[in-house]
Amino acid sequence: MLLDIHNLKTHYQTESGTVKAVDGVSFSIAEDEVFGLAGESGCGKSTLIRTIMRLVPGNARVSAERLAFRGQDLLAMSDHDYREKILWQEISLVPQSAMNSLNPVHRVGDQVVEAILAHSDMGRREAAARVVSLFEGVGLQAGLTHSYPHEFSGGMRQRAMIAMSLALDPSLIIMDEPTTGLDVLVQERILRKLAEIRRQVKKPKSILLITHDISVIAEMSDRIGIMYAGRMMEAARSLELFNEPFHPYTLGLKNAFPSIKAPDRQLISIPGSPPNLIGDIPGCVFAERCPFAIADCNHVFPDFKEVSPGHFAACIRTDHIDEFRQRAGDKSTWESSKSKS
Repeated sequence: MLLDIHNLKTHYQTESGTVKAVDGVSFSIAEDEVFGLAGESGCGKSTLIRTIMRLVPGNARVSAERLAFRGQDLLAMSDHDYREKILWQEISLVPQSAMNSLNPVHRVGDQVVEAILAHSDMGRREAAARVVSLFEGVGLQAGLTHSYPHEFSGGMRQRAMIAMSLALDPSLIIMDEPTTGLDVLVQERILRKLAEIRRQVKKPKSILLITHDISVIAEMSDRIGIMYAGRMMEAARSLELFNEPFHPYTLGLKNAFPSIKAPDRQLISIPGSPPNLIGDIPGCVFAERCPFAIADCNHVFPDFKEVSPGHFAACIRTDHIDEFRQRAGDKSTWESSKSKS
């Protein structure tokens, strides 16, 4: 495995109490694989990224049974070694709101050159030539390296950030909501360009794709993980997760997104709101909104277990999944859970 995470926790110490933003998440990413991570806002996706990239604030407490990259223990690695050996060279980031991540008073090409010089022994002239090559690789003209961010459209800025993430040929690119704020046509071009880049580069590229957009996840990912309230609910190969989901939350997400196979299907939202992440939730974090929850769901912690080869789910009632799948498409099933939330 390229990235291997087991029981990762990132808790924030606040005046109101301990916020368990990421609470026992486990997953792995193989070489040359796209792992999509989906979930509604506030589920812990961005905190997970910041933990991997060492961008969490000082009030964060991070622990894990395993957080390894190519077998190296990232938690045991010093900040200096992480910057020298991992950051940009092995793991890079296309941040959320990438369109606003460029410094407005510096030329775009110079900002990419600066990243290369800071994390490699490359000279400035060689770095500048590398930036031209990167820009052409993501569909930007070489002359645009001399332009300022305000001269770029949203899609062009997004491509520039993707170019920057590729600067030192990393093995893993983390993309946090890469298509947010872009119209659907620009989104399609960005996703198509990403797929093209992965086919053309000599060194295999793995991607951790973070988004709340199920359609983007479905198009790009080999495997998908579903997060909710700081925990991983389900993880499986893409087609299997959509065709045979095992967790009620995944069933609920499917109901909330339109399908081209059933354009007239009624969309069904999940009633209620995510739980407060301050303090302990002894049972399933989705129990209050789940129409299939029983009394045990409120106090029995659901293990993230393998329910079929390569398919994991955190639910104590997976033996009833056939019934859940049959009832999940009925709006009245979810309306019955409103009294809980």
